[in-house]
Amino acid sequence: MANDEKDQKGSFDLIKKLISAGVGAAFMTEESVRSYLGELKLPKDVIGTMLQGAQKSKEELMDRVGNEIIKIVQKIDFVKEASRFVEEHKFRITAEVDVVKKDNGHHHHSPEG
Repeated sequence: MANDEKDQKGSFDLIKKLISAGVGAAFMTEESVRSYLGELKLPKDVIGTMLQGAQKSKEELMDRVGNEIIKIVQKIDFVKEASRFVEEHKFRITAEVDVVKKDNGHHHHSPEG
């Protein structure tokens, strides 16, 4: 029975790794996904299928994120926001001016080099 539990735990660990590979794949390069899956000693066709799935989910994720960003940006009234920013803030400009004596072509070598 103890052996049966060990097998179940092994399967569970593999499933956990596969799920994290699937989720992680959206943020990983194909090369890192390939090496990660290679470590799991999976058959080549399974790796190929997972890589296709990873690529597809990465594209879907990026599309979704891109669309959400576009929706948010479209709702922003930039002129209104800029006007409000100007109204709510004071602008303080500070400057530092150094007056340095001109070197009229005389090359003075400082001890520093």
